Amino acid sequence: MAPPAAPLLPLLLALLGRPDPGRAEGCDLQPVTAEPPITLSYATSTVPRGCISSGSVGTGHEVHVLSVEWSKASAFPLKVSVTPRAGGCTRPAILVLLCARCSATVTSPCSDLLVRTDARLGPRTTAVLGPEPPAATGDGQLLAWARGTYGGITSYSELRDPRWVQLRLGEDPSSPPDCVPQERFDAMPYLEAEVFFHGVKGCSRGDTQSARAAHIVRLQPEPSSPITEVNLSLSCPERAVSNQILILQSRANLTWSLSVNNCHIQFLVSGSYKIAPISSLLLPGELLPDTERGLVAKAFEKNYSVIASYSAIPASARVSLELPEHEVVRRAPATPTPPAPTAVSLPHMLLFMLQPWKCTDETMEIVIARSHLEPIKDVVNITLRDISCQAEKNATHFMLRTPLSHCGTSLEGRGHANNELILSLAKGTALQSVRVAFQCKIPRELFLRLFPTAAFEAPQTELEVNKEAFIQASMRWEDHPADLQLKECWLAAPGREPVLLVQGGEARSTGVAVMEGPPSTRGRKVWRFRFTYAVPEGGRVPFSATLKCKAGLQNNTIFEKVLEVTVKDSWRPTNNRGLGLAAVLGITFGAFLIGALLTAGLWYIYSHTRPISKLQPVSSTVPASESSSTNHSIGSTQSTPCSTSSMA
Repeated sequence: MAPPAAPLLPLLLALLGRPDPGRAEGCDLQPVTAEPPITLSYATSTVPRGCISSGSVGTGHEVHVLSVEWSKASAFPLKVSVTPRAGGCTRPAILVLLCARCSATVTSPCSDLLVRTDARLGPRTTAVLGPEPPAATGDGQLLAWARGTYGGITSYSELRDPRWVQLRLGEDPSSPPDCVPQERFDAMPYLEAEVFFHGVKGCSRGDTQSARAAHIVRLQPEPSSPITEVNLSLSCPERAVSNQILILQSRANLTWSLSVNNCHIQFLVSGSYKIAPISSLLLPGELLPDTERGLVAKAFEKNYSVIASYSAIPASARVSLELPEHEVVRRAPATPTPPAPTAVSLPHMLLFMLQPWKCTDETMEIVIARSHLEPIKDVVNITLRDISCQAEKNATHFMLRTPLSHCGTSLEGRGHANNELILSLAKGTALQSVRVAFQCKIPRELFLRLFPTAAFEAPQTELEVNKEAFIQASMRWEDHPADLQLKECWLAAPGREPVLLVQGGEARSTGVAVMEGPPSTRGRKVWRFRFTYAVPEGGRVPFSATLKCKAGLQNNTIFEKVLEVTVKDSWRPTNNRGLGLAAVLGITFGAFLIGALLTAGLWYIYSHTRPISKLQPVSSTVPASESSSTNHSIGSTQSTPCSTSSMA
């Protein structure tokens, strides 16, 4: 009986370890029109419109025109820094800044910089303020006024939502004589700006009640971009809870340098990354989807059911991200150097960055690489809240695995397991203990395990032919556990029709028996059955098989799990380490041939190294007494074999 029609893509993606885009169903990303959940800005030298020219070379000064537009009123004053050329402030310069209804601060080491602007200049402005420029209805009118007033234009740039602008003085005589604005102009030689991103989108699953939120920043691919490292500054509010994840997607060969201030947040990063001030160690990232739906599905796969922000920005070497508290008046971000972590706070920060704990519906596993603990000096031992639960350690890792019912783990939180990591640090002759409380998310998914015996201990991934196998499917569902039912389980092997094992709680194939499961606890449902995998006489034994089970709710919500197993034949050693008939015959013939050649070679050597006399016939009339005499005559033809031997 063939399985019912089902989409193959989710199964293939599960086998390949990629998120199923179908997980993003029910989450339609929409622009965030209310108070944005983040403040995101990035550095760029590409302006919406701009141009340069050599029109000012023959005049008495440079002329730079900046035209600033805002998508919405900015709570931050615009900072404009004007820096001189390599030779210093050797030529007067004029900055025309059009920024209606904004406040700005213009600073420059050049005392002869003249600023003409319609913005409100702050008290820290160091340039000379000139008359306000006339109102212009477009760039053509503005450039015509600048050309007519000063004789020529050095550069023109339009900016949208800038946070700060750095303008580098200087002229290029090889530039075109006229400044004709072009779309998406590369102003790299003379301008760099950090601009706010206002295209933030978000969504959440309609049935979610979770507070776990994901922030996604995707760098749009630009094949010609020379950027190899991105410096991201991340700021979080005080007392921020660790129920958020930051997903950073880029091309795989990019390095992210993360400067983290007051943030307890999990990271999921493309390429490689390092986290300051915690450690300069380069950590490996993972390959992330490069589509909007794929990244949303990845967040849902990690059990973050609220996409608080999704931002797709151009490739940039510097990105600033702030996660402010809600209902807090925004102020200009402070930029002091964050305080260095203390011996007590450093373990907390590092472990919340690494998030080394992983839970299933029945176990907790913690794996920490020793190299990741380098910032914390002299970690001697790691335990859980119950100190008898000690981590195993080797040269490279600390490892600990325990059932959720052991080691002081509590399941008080909804879908979470709570415990503490206790680090024992060597401080001189004494040990210092640092306790780090954590929550381990229990995935809301179906788990599938194969056991060799009815004790249901030590799961494995090996299925033996003609021997009973014991299957356990389980899942935690706190909402309404009684509504969760095991729908069906199939076994599929290459070259054979899939076999329906269980459906609707009943056995559907010979050799299958449904077993009584353990009592359900705290919303956890467990289903068990056993079956014997038989191969028809003369049939080929496959090397692998796939076990697939589905559980579902009354509202047709389906959870699916696939378990890949290797098939072991009692007559065929596992992993095909035995020798086939052809190999045995080949080895036997090879051994025979080698023996024959050795024998022939030895006989050849023996026959060509004996004395000539040894090959002559021996007279049968020689008396026995003479055979014992010693004869030293080389020419004697009456020598016995013994006398010949003595001469030899």
